[in-house]
Amino acid sequence: MTDKFIFGRPLDTEAVILGGLEPADAALLEKFFHMSEKEIEGGEGLLFTCKMEREDIVYGLGENVRGINKRGWIYESKCSDDPFHREDTRSLYGAHNFLIVAGGRKSFGVFVDHPGKIVFDVGYTKLEELVISIPDKNVCLYIIEAGSPEEIVKEFRELVGSSYIPPKWAFGYGQSRWSYMTEDEVREVAARHRENGIPLDSIYLDIDYMERYKDFTVNEERFPDLQGLVEEMKAQGIHLVPIIDAGVKIEEGYEVYEEGVEKGYFCRTQDGRNFVAGVWPGRVHFPDMLKEDARRWFGGKYKFLLDKGIDGFWNDMNEPAIFYSEERLQEVFEEIEEYKNKNLDIQSFFAFKDIVAGLNNNENDYTRFYHEYHGEKIRHDRVHNLYGFNMTKAAGEAFEELCPDKRILMYSRSSYIGMHRYGGIWMGDNLSWWSHLLLNIRMLPSLNMCGFLYTGADIGGFGADTTEDLMLRWLEFGIFTPLMRNHSAMGTRRQEIYRFENTEAFRNIIGLRYGFLPYIYSEFMKASLSDGMYCKPLSFVYPQDEQAKRVEDQLMIGESVMIAPVYEQNADGRYVYLPESMKMVRFRSLRDREEIVLEKGHHYIDVALEEVVLFIRRNHILPVAEEGGQCVEEVDFKNLTLLSFADEETQYIYYDDDGYGKDYKNTGNYTVLKVSPEK
Repeated sequence: MTDKFIFGRPLDTEAVILGGLEPADAALLEKFFHMSEKEIEGGEGLLFTCKMEREDIVYGLGENVRGINKRGWIYESKCSDDPFHREDTRSLYGAHNFLIVAGGRKSFGVFVDHPGKIVFDVGYTKLEELVISIPDKNVCLYIIEAGSPEEIVKEFRELVGSSYIPPKWAFGYGQSRWSYMTEDEVREVAARHRENGIPLDSIYLDIDYMERYKDFTVNEERFPDLQGLVEEMKAQGIHLVPIIDAGVKIEEGYEVYEEGVEKGYFCRTQDGRNFVAGVWPGRVHFPDMLKEDARRWFGGKYKFLLDKGIDGFWNDMNEPAIFYSEERLQEVFEEIEEYKNKNLDIQSFFAFKDIVAGLNNNENDYTRFYHEYHGEKIRHDRVHNLYGFNMTKAAGEAFEELCPDKRILMYSRSSYIGMHRYGGIWMGDNLSWWSHLLLNIRMLPSLNMCGFLYTGADIGGFGADTTEDLMLRWLEFGIFTPLMRNHSAMGTRRQEIYRFENTEAFRNIIGLRYGFLPYIYSEFMKASLSDGMYCKPLSFVYPQDEQAKRVEDQLMIGESVMIAPVYEQNADGRYVYLPESMKMVRFRSLRDREEIVLEKGHHYIDVALEEVVLFIRRNHILPVAEEGGQCVEEVDFKNLTLLSFADEETQYIYYDDDGYGKDYKNTGNYTVLKVSPEK
C-alpha cells in the first residue's frame, strides 16, 4: 500500500509515473513520522522525525557513502562532484531520496520527492532517531507499506517506472581512459586487447575527441575520420562510446552555442542574462535542461554522432559541475588583491587558501542562475538535483524519435530517481583505494532499490595509481556488475590490463564475465521487466536470518548466486557467512573450476589472487556459456553448461533476446532449463 502526502505546492519532478494516487489524510503520517515546521538554513522548512528501534535496519539512499545499512551517519541529497569522497562525505553524484526502515515494530519505505537539498540524519544526532529535514515547505512524500523490504522495493519501483535496458553489447567489457587522444591510440587499445586474447566490446572517448571540448564536434586533426574508425572498430566487435558534457562553450561561429543563444535555450541570471560558468572549455553556458523545448533541442544534437555510427554515450559533468562562475571569479580576484602585502599568519593563510579552494562547485553559484520549468522561473538550487536527470532524459527522448527500434547505450554521472527510465549511471569519479572497492560493493544493491540496475564503478579506480592486485580484485567483483568499465584519469598510472605482468589471470577473469553473460543478462532483463532487483542484500532473500541482516560485504546476484568478493590488500581469503548450505565454485578460468558443498554457517575460504569464487544456492541453476568469445557477439547464448546444486528436480527460467531490438516481452524470449537431482 502506498500513501501520498502533499505539503504546500510541490514541483512535479516527473520521478513518479503511477497515476491515480489521491493525497492521504495527513493524520495517517503520524503512524510513521512526526512532522514539524522549523527554520532550516535560514528559511522555513519541514522536519520529519521517526523513532527507530535498536534492531531496525535502514536501507536505500542509492548512491551514497558507507554501508548497506545506512544507520549512524548523516547524508545529504545534493548531486555533488566530489571525486575525493571518504567516509565523512555526505553526498555524491546522485540524489536518491528513497529509504526503507525495516526490522522493528514497523517496516516501511519513504520516498521524499523534492528536487532540492534534503538532509537524512539516520541515527547521527540521536542514535535511535531518523530525521529528514527539508529547507522548503513544498514537498511530496510517499509512504509504502508491504510485507518485506523486497516487496516495498517492488511497490516503489512500480511507482516510479521500469528501468532502462541497454543493448546486449553494453554488458561486455569496456576500456576507457581520460584520454585516448587520437585514432591511432584507439586502434592500439583495440589491437593490444585482441593480440592478448582479452575480450573487449567498447572503447570510450573522453573529452579530447572533441574540438576544444565543444559538445557535438570532432577534432578532425586527431580524429580525421571518426565515422570510418567507428566502422573499423565495429568490424572487430568493438563499439566507440563518446562523452557528452553539460556545458556549451561560448564561442562565436560554434553552431550549438549560437543556436542556443538565438533561441533562448540557456539558463539565465535573475536579470535575464545568459549565466556564465567555467568548465573544460573555459567559459560556457548551461542548456536549460528543465525547459521542454531546450531539452528537445539538446537531445536532437546527439544525431550528429548517431549519424557517424555511434550507438552509445555517457553524459558527464551534469550535476552540473562548475569550476567557477564568472561572477564569483571576479569576486575572488578582488579578495586575493587584499592579501598581497599581508603577513600571512595561520588564520589569514588558511583564509587565503579557502578563497581559491572555494571556487570549485561553490554552492552559492547554484543560486545565481534560473530555469524555466513548466512556465515558471525557478532558481537553480531549488531544482538542482533534476539537472542530470533531464540531460539524460533529453537524450533518451531523442533516441526514441531518431532510432525508435534500436537500443542505444546511455548512462550518466548525475541522476535523480526517475532518470533510471532513460539511462543507467556509473558511480562517479572514484579513487584507486581498496575502500572504494568496498564502497562499490555496498552501493550496488542500494542503487538497485532505486531503479538503477545498469550501473557499475570505474574498475581499478579513476583517480590515483592503481596496483595490479587491486585491479585483479576489483575485476573479480566487476564481472558481476552490469556496467563493467575500466576507467582512469590522465596523469595516473596506465591501467589497461595488458600493461600488467599477469596478463593470463586478467584474461581468464574477463573471460569469466563472458562465460557468465547468459546468466547476468537473463537476471538483469528479468529484474528490469518485473520491477525487481538484479543485486540484493542477503537479508532480502533470507529475511528470517538475523545473521544475514548484518552481512555488509556479500551480495545476491540474481536468483541463483551469492558472491563474497575479496576487498582487502594482501588478503588470500576471507570469512563468509552462508545462510544455507551452498555449492562453492572456484574458478581459475571458464573451464578450470572446482566445486564443493559447504554447510550453513561461518567459513574461512582461501581465494587466490587469480581466482573467482561464487556460491550457488540449493536447488538453483547457473547457466554458463560453453563459448565465451572475444566480444558479446561471439558468446554462445544457446549452448549452455548448467551448474547447479540440486537435490530435487530444479528449473530455471532463462531469458534471452537479440539484444538490439525492443521486443522485450515476447514469450519466445523465455526458455525453461531443467536439471535432475545430483546423486
